[in-house]
Amino acid sequence: MASGRVMGLDVGKVRVGVALSDPLGYTAQPLMTLWRKGRGEDLRSLMRLVRKHEVTEIVVGNPLHLSGDVSAWAKKVQEFAAELRERSGLPVHLWDERLSSVAAHEILDEAGHGKRDRKHLIDQVAAVVILRGWMEAREGTAKRDQASPGP
Repeated sequence: MASGRVMGLDVGKVRVGVALSDPLGYTAQPLMTLWRKGRGEDLRSLMRLVRKHEVTEIVVGNPLHLSGDVSAWAKKVQEFAAELRERSGLPVHLWDERLSSVAAHEILDEAGHGKRDRKHLIDQVAAVVILRGWMEAREGTAKRDQASPGP
């Protein structure tokens, strides 16, 4: 995997969970929760994080309906991702996040975090779940490409 950090985002109506990979792309860790203030300010804050952490790619959770249909919120998140791609000049990938919040709650339950202290963590953990899913899928694709015979 190429060197450079990948940022994972769980974009909600009130908060954005932010996660980062390590520079070699092996692990994903929670970074912070960004409280939304408006699209322009949110994008400026994310661009500061992109520069500070030398991010080379961004993965945004795509909140589809369980059926796979595009929800009204998914359309807004997709527009947000497109604007982030335009402003950053970086590859911005959409990743199916349908069960990321459920997985994040399970992770926090296993870690012993009570219901009261998870509001500031849940979005970060969901961003980690999104980023890990994308990283694992990319790694699997790379392994399949290496294993397939060339022309």
